[in-house]
Parts: sequence; structure tokens; C-alpha cells
Amino acid sequence: MFLAEKSTGHMIEVLDTKALFDPNESTVKGSLHFGEEAQDAEEFAKAGLNFPSGESLPLCWTDPDYRRR
Repeated sequence: MFLAEKSTGHMIEVLDTKALFDPNESTVKGSLHFGEEAQDAEEFAKAGLNFPSGESLPLCWTDPDYRRR
């Protein structure tokens, strides 16, 4: 799955979708796709990511208390 960095718009290939869908995880492992080849995997904060369309990530992926609000 690909997401985009909010600050730069660069594409991130999410390597751990289980962590992406888990609202208790604040980071996700991914690989930056910028330039000629994919970069080494690193941790990205979910708060700094959104869908390539510009849409924010669903609250159920980022907020463990989303049902209480």
C-alpha cells in the first residue's frame, strides 16, 4: 500500500500494514519511493502520512479512543 508524506508529497510504500491498521501504533515501517530506487525501510509517524489523494487516514487507524468521541 502506498501513502504520501504530508509535508513533501513523496510516496511511501507501507511494509507493515498490520501496524498501519492498529490504532495503538503511532509509527509504521515503510520505504520512501523518491528518485531512481526505493530507499531502505524506516519508521514513519502516522500523523505525517495521508492517502495520495490528500485524504487523511481514518481515525480507526490512528486514534485508539475513536469510538468514545
